[in-house]
Amino acid sequence: MDWIYAIIYGIVEGITEFLPISSTGHLILTGNLMGVPWPKEVKDAFEVVIQGGAILSVLVYYWRDFLKIRHIGSDRSQQTLWTGVLVATLPAVVLGLLFGDLIQERLFNPTVVAWALIVGGVLMWLIESRRAQPDVHSIEEIGVRKSLMIGALQCLALLWPGFSRSASSILGGMVLGLDRPTATKFSFYLGVPTLGGAALLNLIQGREVIFGEIGLLNVVLGAATSFVVAYLAIGWLLKFVSTNNFKGFAVYRVIVGAVILLLVGAGRL
Repeated sequence: MDWIYAIIYGIVEGITEFLPISSTGHLILTGNLMGVPWPKEVKDAFEVVIQGGAILSVLVYYWRDFLKIRHIGSDRSQQTLWTGVLVATLPAVVLGLLFGDLIQERLFNPTVVAWALIVGGVLMWLIESRRAQPDVHSIEEIGVRKSLMIGALQCLALLWPGFSRSASSILGGMVLGLDRPTATKFSFYLGVPTLGGAALLNLIQGREVIFGEIGLLNVVLGAATSFVVAYLAIGWLLKFVSTNNFKGFAVYRVIVGAVILLLVGAGRL
């Protein structure tokens, strides 16, 4: 059954990683509903490692843009962009190194995730209803100060599993004046060092446990599935945000969060 679990995890990760609905929350829920027999530390590490597949899909989707980094020495816009990405990554790195294990041990459970989904959904609805006209229409225009603020807001997802890294960075960007497509694209870029680093660190630290319990082929299968599905999800989301707002996602989050609480109350989770 391990290969089936790996594929399902990969599909869920690929769909939810870049949508503002919390991949962590959905992976925790998926593991609980499937009754995956792996030890908790194995499940937790595997869920992070297969994020590497989703991150690879960003690199492939935007490969032409990422090649522009070759001109960073002479291109001021590239200097501003990548300085912003680096600065925005720092808060999550610091918090992750200091409190990552404690948060994973204490807060990775369905009830915490459910409330994060609900509260995040309400905030998403309010932000979409009341935000001012955006004044930033390109990721090269964001600047270091706003990038740092977006990076700090991204930490909501680290401190509160289920809130969603994508949701916190996209909504944070929108509050700071980015238009919806620009905030979404910057969230993709920001995920490369943030999630890529976490995936690599978990793979190095837990390689013996993960490969011993699940097997190398199943890890590769989960990551590959995540890559393919995430690549498709990126294209869909970019088209969606060009003509739609996030209120539908807000409603979805509240409904899923309420369902999880009901399942917990009924003893099913």
